[in-house]
Amino acid sequence: MDRNLKAINEFVRSELGNEMSGHDYQHIKRVVNIAKRILAGEEANEELVLISAYLHDVIDDKVTNNPEAKKQVIKSKLTELGYDDAFTKAMFDIIENMSYSANLKSKHILSIEGQIVQDADRLDAIGAIGIARTFYFGGHFGEIMYDPRIMPRKEMDKSEYRKRNTIINHFYEKLLKLKDQMNTETAKQLAEQRQQVMLDFLDEFYDEWNGKK
Repeated sequence: MDRNLKAINEFVRSELGNEMSGHDYQHIKRVVNIAKRILAGEEANEELVLISAYLHDVIDDKVTNNPEAKKQVIKSKLTELGYDDAFTKAMFDIIENMSYSANLKSKHILSIEGQIVQDADRLDAIGAIGIARTFYFGGHFGEIMYDPRIMPRKEMDKSEYRKRNTIINHFYEKLLKLKDQMNTETAKQLAEQRQQVMLDFLDEFYDEWNGKK
């Protein structure tokens, strides 16, 4: 790991090391590793991909009450490490526009670097890890696990999406849709198995909930 990436890694560890919603430092490490795997099959600016992957949740309003203040902290850190305005702008264009909620009403056109980071983040939201994070996140914010009387929502903007619902409904409102929204071929391939893990889990969940097993 070069000097700048090591510094960014330590910065993110200090920012998210105690985060308790599933958007913690361990999530960041997984996203960075997935991004490296995707990078192997794409022509892209590796440094921009990796730094964006490290920083993508620091300004997220799920983990900070003051995204603008965190944005200024990141700008200062990147300037300190010698990155110019163009690099910083490209990085913010990725991390401010890659989230699922930011793309509910209109799809943002991301650079190839942004597409890679978005894919990596979305892959960590599905599969076995995705299931675990979904329940961890829902429990952290006091959501109920399941209520068959409450149906998944269909048409949502960011404000509606952020309102609490059941944990199981989150699979239908977001997670099961992600496989078909992957950008890169590597991510599309990786998403197939993770999708099946979630579908198998939901089948088992309903069977146990309804006393069939």
